[in-house]
Amino acid sequence: MGRYAGWIALHAGVAGGADVILIPEIPYDLDKVVECLRKRDERGAKFSIVVVAEGARPKDGSLSIVEAAKAGHAERLGGAAKACGDELTRMTGKETRHVVLGHLQRGGAPTAFDRTLATRFGGKAVELCLRGQFGKMVANHPPELVPIPLAEVVGRTKLVPLDYDLVQTARMMGVSFGD
Repeated sequence: MGRYAGWIALHAGVAGGADVILIPEIPYDLDKVVECLRKRDERGAKFSIVVVAEGARPKDGSLSIVEAAKAGHAERLGGAAKACGDELTRMTGKETRHVVLGHLQRGGAPTAFDRTLATRFGGKAVELCLRGQFGKMVANHPPELVPIPLAEVVGRTKLVPLDYDLVQTARMMGVSFGD
């Protein structure tokens, strides 16, 4: 949920009308976040929404680690949103509240798109099996579903590219990434 890549925070932030989105790919400067929030206040905004990915970290800072890595387990991250909120309260004098997406988001009824995509994924996987194409995963590259060799994706993290169109669109809409 945003451990090392900001896909969920980025998409949720844009969809939810966030004013600031902090993702692991873009180390943030809290002074710039505060500047963004103060400008909103000057324009009469009654509140601001700041989305903080689990792996977001300040420039010259580190990840918010709850538990160190141990044999067979990666480090456990957590508390980035609370730490950021506490610091924003200290810097602005304004009350902040944080909600952890993993505590809030617990499924729900699938949409028509969800059902259709799942059916398409299953159909493509069966097609690959019938063709004898094993060791591949099905990826959504709209408008197509394409097979990708597992060796190309296993052990790699797909980061949000800084030139990704949604990052650029968010910036044009006035969203701050704290940089």
